[in-house]
Amino acid sequence: MARSADPDPAAAATLLPADDEQLGVVAKFFRALGEPTRLRLLEFLLDDEHSVGDCVEHVGLSQGRVSTHLACLADCGYVTARRQGRRTYYRATDPRVAELVTLAHTLTTDNHTALATCEKIDHSESDN
Repeated sequence: MARSADPDPAAAATLLPADDEQLGVVAKFFRALGEPTRLRLLEFLLDDEHSVGDCVEHVGLSQGRVSTHLACLADCGYVTARRQGRRTYYRATDPRVAELVTLAHTLTTDNHTALATCEKIDHSESDN
């Protein structure tokens, strides 16, 4: 992927919080999206509300695993849950998430080879 000229370092420094605790929250924001099933569920919930059963059918995993992923997305504020009787329905909380997912897809498409062959992320994640 060709890179444009580096932006002004002072301007780039303002993109992320200077405080380590706040920066940790930003990193956590991305870690919540760092699991393929959660991404697939989030995409599914962007346009409409769906029951847990719908989500199970969509991703093809057990209800327990899907519920765990949905709980993570809800705890992190990506989706909201609504109970109706014995059923729980989920929907994306913020429509800006669609923009984020679209941008991520574009960036990963442009940088696919490097990302697909990167071994550092998988190894460093398992070290934590």
